[in-house]
Order: sequence, then C-alpha cells, then structure tokens
Amino acid sequence: MASVVDWSVAERVATRISGTDPFAGSYLADSLHTDFDELTTQAQSLVESYTGWRSDSGAARAKVADRSDWIAGNIASFQRMLRPLTDRFEEKLASGVLAPVAGRIAGAEMGAVLGWMSTRVLGQYDMLVLDDEPTDDQDLVYYVGPNILAMEKRFGFPPREFRLWIALHEITHRTQFTGVPWLRPYFLTQVNEMLGTVDADPAQFFRALGRIAESLRTRTSLLSEGGIVTLFADDAQRQTMDRLGGLMSLLEGHGDVTMDRAGGDLIPSAERFGRVLRARRQNQGGPSRFLQKLIGLEAKLAQYEQGERFIETVEEVGGTEYLERAFESPDLLPTLVEIREPAKWMARVPRHALAAGS
Repeated sequence: MASVVDWSVAERVATRISGTDPFAGSYLADSLHTDFDELTTQAQSLVESYTGWRSDSGAARAKVADRSDWIAGNIASFQRMLRPLTDRFEEKLASGVLAPVAGRIAGAEMGAVLGWMSTRVLGQYDMLVLDDEPTDDQDLVYYVGPNILAMEKRFGFPPREFRLWIALHEITHRTQFTGVPWLRPYFLTQVNEMLGTVDADPAQFFRALGRIAESLRTRTSLLSEGGIVTLFADDAQRQTMDRLGGLMSLLEGHGDVTMDRAGGDLIPSAERFGRVLRARRQNQGGPSRFLQKLIGLEAKLAQYEQGERFIETVEEVGGTEYLERAFESPDLLPTLVEIREPAKWMARVPRHALAAGS
C-alpha cells in the first residue's frame, strides 16, 4: 500500500536542504558530548529544585546530534504522532492511481520544512513517548551540535554557560511532561482527538483553498494563527487547537522563565543570551518569514512572548504560588484567549484552592 507520506523522500530532501555546517567536523565538537552529558544532569537537578517537580522517568538522557540525526529523530517522532491520521488516509487513497505520487510530494514538502528547521534549532525535547514503541529512541533531549557551535562562535558566547542555559530550557520541558503527572496524557489525548477527527477526504483541500481566498479578501491572516494546518480544521478541531495553543504558550513561557531563574549565578550571561535569541527569532524576512507562517512556526514564536507576559502578569498579582495553580489540573489551564488576556484567567481561577466541600 502506498504511504500518504513517503518518509524516505522526506529524509532525503531534508538532509539535502540542511547542508553541511563547517562546525560539524570541527575539533570543537568533541567537547559537546561530554559537556551535555554533564550539563543535562546538572540542569535536571537545578530545574527540579526550582520547580519542586520530580521527573517520574528518571535521569534525562542527552543526545548530541548533527542536523541529519535531528532530522531522522523528528521523522520517527512524526511517524508515531501522525499514525492515526496517515493510516486512515492510506485506506482512503489506497486504490487511487496518484497515491504514490502524492506520497512523494507530501514527503518532499515535509522534508523541505524539516531541512530548513534543522539549520535553526539548538535543542529539543522529544516529548512524544508511546508505550507500544521501543523506548531507546524516545524521551531524549536533543542538542544540535553544529548550530550551537555556530552561535557560540558568531556571538562569542562562553560555551559552558551557553550550553547549560540551553540544557535548562529543554530539561524544563522534560520536567513539565514527566513531573506533572496528568500533563503528558492530557497532551496526547488532545493531539489524538484532533487527528482522529480529520476527514480523510481530498475535497477538504478545496475547502481549504476557499478559506485562503476568503482570508485574502477580508485581509485576515489564518496562517498567523498556527500555520497551514489551521486551514484544514473544523470548529471542533479549532477548539482543540486553542486548548493546545494555550497549553504550549504556558509551557514555552514557563520554559524561558525557568531557564533564566534556575541557573542563577551560574549563568551571568543569561540576559545577553536571551536578548540575542529573541532578536534571532524576530529578524526573519522574505521567504523565511513566509515559511515560518506556513508551518506555524511564527505562531510558536509568539507562544514564547505571550506565555512570558502571562506568567509575569499572574506573578505580579500572586507570585509563583498563584502561577502553580495553572499546573494543578487540565481544568485550570489557561486557554489561548486567557494567555493573551491574563485577567480572564485570574477572574476564573482563584489564587488559592477552595477547601473541599466549601
């Protein structure tokens, strides 16, 4: 049966686009493996001490990757995540004469996106852990070595400080998903709910084109709300995406705040690191800016800023104890609207938990 996404084409295209960074074979790369093994352990201790959460998955595992390694890891993760959707599309399109061609086209498009992203990403926690899959390649904290070395060289960053700072951000995400018991199941339920209701109907593409035309006519930007995937979502799926958007904004903002606070005096350059990376996120123009919109990366970048503003506003009112209420249960998570307007969340969620029976 032809695959709806030819993953081998995706990997070949992505690897070709990612190119070869001059630092990939540098003698400087030798220090990355030892450093990140040590700094990942240190970061876990610092994050758990700051947040009060303890990972139920044990010690974090670091994987220093080149761009092709990162691409391969993400393709494997996408295959796991998208399987409910791709299986249904494959059944629907199995008899179509264009299925093999469509699979290669989809693979090439996926590869183009991953290839471009592989030149930008510094670190990533693979939060998708499935019980029915081998565990060796799951629950990994990735560090893309050539990109990290390039940043250190270009901006004169102190390597050990910068590497610990990156590790703190990624370990914060791992601690969120492995230290808050309900968070990973809730996230996976939301993703599966959204993918499970997608209509495996080619006609949906034509409806999406109509929505694009309408957005152009009314001068609204559907792409800025989460990428091209939003063009294929019905009302129920959009509600799920709003819940996920609120969650991810909270987690990204919390990740940025924690990486700066948990490191404390160990990272005196943290403010400069943050300033440079924020400018790097924003200073994209031309085709790169359009690609960010297309794949939803621009919406993700907005999550950092909106999440940080939400946290700052809530903590101004009730300190970190008030913010921790957002992590008590799914019902207390801020929606995307509440992330953007924190007063609405604070009006809904009291500063202190109500006593049982009151």
